[in-house]
Amino acid sequence: MRERTIVCLLSLVAAVHVFVFSAAFPFFNNVDEYAHFDLVLKYSQGQIPRQLEPLSKETTSYIAVYDALEIYLWPSNNCPTEQTPPLWTQPMKKAAPLLVSRQKGWEKVINHEAWQPPLYYALAALWWHGGRWLDLDGGSLLLWVRCLDILLVVALVWLGHITARILFPENLFLRIGVPALLATMPQTTFYSISNDVLSPLCYGVSFILLIRWLQVDVPGVRLGTCVGLALAATDLTKISNLPLLTVSAGIVLFKSYRLAAAGKLRAALPMLAALFFCAVLPMAAWAVWCKYNFGDFTGAGAGAHFFGLTHKPFSEWWHHPIFTPPGLWTFVSGLTATFWRGEILWHRVPLALPTVDWFYVGSSVSLVIAALVALLPRFKQASGRQRQALTLAFLNVAVAVAFLGFLSVICDFHNNFNPSREHPYFTLGRLMLGALIPFLLLYLYGLDRALNRLSLQTKFVALTLLILFMLVSEITADWAVFFSRYNWFHM
Repeated sequence: MRERTIVCLLSLVAAVHVFVFSAAFPFFNNVDEYAHFDLVLKYSQGQIPRQLEPLSKETTSYIAVYDALEIYLWPSNNCPTEQTPPLWTQPMKKAAPLLVSRQKGWEKVINHEAWQPPLYYALAALWWHGGRWLDLDGGSLLLWVRCLDILLVVALVWLGHITARILFPENLFLRIGVPALLATMPQTTFYSISNDVLSPLCYGVSFILLIRWLQVDVPGVRLGTCVGLALAATDLTKISNLPLLTVSAGIVLFKSYRLAAAGKLRAALPMLAALFFCAVLPMAAWAVWCKYNFGDFTGAGAGAHFFGLTHKPFSEWWHHPIFTPPGLWTFVSGLTATFWRGEILWHRVPLALPTVDWFYVGSSVSLVIAALVALLPRFKQASGRQRQALTLAFLNVAVAVAFLGFLSVICDFHNNFNPSREHPYFTLGRLMLGALIPFLLLYLYGLDRALNRLSLQTKFVALTLLILFMLVSEITADWAVFFSRYNWFHM
């Protein structure tokens, strides 16, 4: 009962944390928030884009009033937005010509995210209608859409607790530690209108179901259905979850092989049929939609063409700096830092503190290594089920990292800002957020093993210090954001 109370308090912390920072950041941030917002509005009107098309008029009417993208992308010494008061504070007679001019300019902007899978936008569209029903409008309605993240993060906190409780019923430190880090993680994706925020929840459910899949003798139809729906949701949330789905497919095939070897495949056929109908059919349906409307089975080709990305010849792959120790470290450290804190800029500078980034990188690498060492059979520090789960967790993280490394190698970024030819690395941590719960299990298990000789109370002191460090460093890095007259607090 006391443990459940603690998780309830952590859920409250998560809700307040996400709300405060969602309200502090002006609309619309540099991580394509305007494009994701446009898709939410189009889905709310029953419009599923069939091509890369301009922003809708309703979208541009909101952007014209509330947009502060220049604050994110322009240097502070010549940012026009910083030099003028928000339009919503100006007399209508003065603001009207500017609104018309801005709206016409934005109506020419193409939404390059139109090919993205539909699940997040469908959920956010329903949430948008809920805000309308509550008579919200203007900036409050925009914040309402961001606040969908509160529900998703609170659900993620509980999922993290349930996962740790199932896998480590004897380890209170992990059962509390995983939801505690989820509640206080300084990932700016959680404060934005973006489909990335749904990935850790969808694959987190898939992860724990796959563990169950491996453990049962013959999986039943109910489990096959649940696994299939969770994997379909993961696929229909973000194409960058493909590496995690690849690992999942490997788990399914491995289990099928084990069943066949044991002569139990016939008994498992109903389960496999349920998995097929619930996972493969929705995935295939969306792939056909993308092929018909965007020219390839993922739709990603349309986005790559929009940005002018091309594939390098095979012979040029091996000249990439990632194959050198400094280049590999640049990739791993940059990806790890943004995985923890996100990618929002402020006056074209990352909202980051170098020392804090080094801490996230150093602790992540060292604690994951500590977790892997502890899994070696000679140490006998984890049960067979726990070794299986943590091994799967590591595979998910490793494959997600390898996938982004592979994209870094094969792509020519031409004149793009990030990644670029000067910095040819996909160090975009939000693209692997689907592996968040598996990563935190590894991270905290490594910390638990590193503090193995200390008391449980001392471990919780260390966890508390880590959480305080995360919160204080996040507030310090984002301090200027709270004083922007373009955020919700000043509306």
